[in-house]
Amino acid sequence: MPEINQAALDFLMTRRSRPAKTLDLPIPDRTELLSLLTAAARTPDHGKLEPWRFIVLSKDKLRSLAHLVAGRGAALGHEPEKIEKAQGAYNTGHLAVAVIEVQKPSEKIPAIEQTYSAGAVCLALLNAALASGWGANWISGWPSHDRGFVEAGFGLVENERVAGIIYLGSERATPPERPRPNLDDIVSWE
Repeated sequence: MPEINQAALDFLMTRRSRPAKTLDLPIPDRTELLSLLTAAARTPDHGKLEPWRFIVLSKDKLRSLAHLVAGRGAALGHEPEKIEKAQGAYNTGHLAVAVIEVQKPSEKIPAIEQTYSAGAVCLALLNAALASGWGANWISGWPSHDRGFVEAGFGLVENERVAGIIYLGSERATPPERPRPNLDDIVSWE
């Protein structure tokens, strides 16, 4: 019989992201953040390619990204409401980490597995932050998928893309529980 880590299971059964707009000061300091990034980097990684990297985004950098969202949104012809919504977390966040997927050439490891690993890093960082008592939220949105935005804002190159932006801080309000999947609808037994 395996040894159960009940605290870890209890955490996973009750974990809940905290909306970025509800996150405030204080934020993790550099030492605390390095601990969270260390935990996130222990994610599944077929072939040990490390097909991801982190960009820590300060409050000042987040505000400059909000301005870039406005410029890119206008250039792309987006409605003002869509631009304003996309600017939201950039304008209010105090700390975030952009998880950058870095596709690496490999004869053994398919590109899709590298994408999955980058997504796993996002979830690992989110869960590490929540388990450490911080509020955290994983966001993407249209700016994260716009090449003009990610190249100008993050300096990404051709083989890189944003897997997610994880906002970190102290929660001002606990969000209500949300509906969860009905396992009868999504599980088959064969």
